[in-house]
Amino acid sequence: MAKVIRFHTAGGPEVLTLEDLPVGDPGAGEVRVRHVAVGLNFADTYFRMGYYPVPVPNGMGVEGSGVIEAVGPGVNGFAVGDRVTYTGSPLGAYSTERVMPVDSLIKLPDAISHETAAAMTMRGLTASYLMLRINPWLKSGDTILLTAAAGGVGLIVCQWAKILGLRVIGTVSTEQKAELARAHGCDEIIFYRQEDVVARVRELTDGEGVPYVIDTIGKDTFEASLASLRPRGLLVCAGTSSGPIPPIDAFQLALRGSLYVTRPALANYIADPAERAELSGQLFDHVASGRIRIEINQRYQLEDAVQAHRDLEAGNTTGSSIFVL
Repeated sequence: MAKVIRFHTAGGPEVLTLEDLPVGDPGAGEVRVRHVAVGLNFADTYFRMGYYPVPVPNGMGVEGSGVIEAVGPGVNGFAVGDRVTYTGSPLGAYSTERVMPVDSLIKLPDAISHETAAAMTMRGLTASYLMLRINPWLKSGDTILLTAAAGGVGLIVCQWAKILGLRVIGTVSTEQKAELARAHGCDEIIFYRQEDVVARVRELTDGEGVPYVIDTIGKDTFEASLASLRPRGLLVCAGTSSGPIPPIDAFQLALRGSLYVTRPALANYIADPAERAELSGQLFDHVASGRIRIEINQRYQLEDAVQAHRDLEAGNTTGSSIFVL
């Protein structure tokens, strides 16, 4: 029997329940993974609230790391004892063990711990496509604007940006978060709840604006992020922690300087095995070498899932959060 967090109806954190469920044997193309650590991501709350509708009852979580304990028929390239990590569907990562489709798995190098993997697989792969895939015009010396610079994705992006020679303007809500962002390479800080973000961005860029904005907050910051772009700049709406972005009037993009806006999904950047291997390989190399540090600032037990979601939604977390099993 496995310990599993499930929800039987959409709602607040209180709908999460800890249950004992049989795991079963892996079928064709599947393996059974014993988790060592599991990632906690803001996207988890979207499934719980019904913002991303799924059948109920259902499991919770899309990211975990552990060891393969059994292999089903037709599995190639993975064996019992392999260390693996993953991010993506199906739901159910909040568990001590589970059966997984082998196509979702990524082999984990010995140099990277399971806790680090659970804290960075989704966030790190997100940072990798944000830095390497979406904006082909970025070049060393450019300035970017990054919302939630002290968050899990934000801290990785700050460090990756410095590797690429970029200057980072980061938005945060508190001085504690500002210190954390600065320690990970953020060059300039804007306290977005107290300051005029657009005015500060223009001040810091000699009136030009930035060529690239990564916005993981959504509804509350969308307008300021869009207004911070220079002509032909690109806004990436990479998250919606404050709610979905408003409808976009395409003609306004032209009037504001032929701007670009995109709302990407990680799944589209790791669906191809070769691209997933390339992005994860670069991520693992940066982390193993120490060029990118993964900040795990919250650790929970599975039975603490309700509190973990409350902390996440209240903005009381920084860096990455994980469940330790």
